[in-house]
This record gives sequence, structure tokens and C-alpha cells, in this order.
Amino acid sequence: MANTRSAEKNIRKTTVRTLANQSVKSRMRTLRKKVLTAIESGDAKVAVTALGEFTSAADKAAKVKVIHSKAADRLKSRMSAKVTALAKK
Repeated sequence: MANTRSAEKNIRKTTVRTLANQSVKSRMRTLRKKVLTAIESGDAKVAVTALGEFTSAADKAAKVKVIHSKAADRLKSRMSAKVTALAKK
């Protein structure tokens, strides 16, 4: 339990930030699944569109430090490699 007013405020701030970060991460996971689903179905056009959305979401998450920038780069690289392989088929 918080003992000072500043500690109580920090608890409130943490709660608000946690909710905001959860929504950003959830959106990223949803868009990632959308790309993977498009890849599994073999639809290159939908996969490319979904990849663009995922890339944008990953960059935004990294910008506000919800995920590390190198983690975002790694995810984008792996997804784009899969989409590129699909497009070549």
C-alpha cells in the first residue's frame, strides 16, 4: 500500500499507462495474426496489405516504447520475409 501522496499518484499513473500499453500490444498481436492468416491462406495481395498495417503498428509501438525498437524491427523483418516468399510462389 502506498504511504505518500506521490506514491498514490504513481500507482494511478501506472494503471493508466498499463491499460494504454495493453491496447497497443493487443492491436499488434491482432494485426500479426491477420498477416499470418493471409500467408497460410496463400493470398499474397491481402498479406501485403496486412503487412503494411502491422509494420505501421509495430513502428508506433516502438515509438512510444511499448516494445523495444529492435524487437519491432525483428518482427517486421520476419513477417516481410514470409510475405516475400509467398509473393514469389
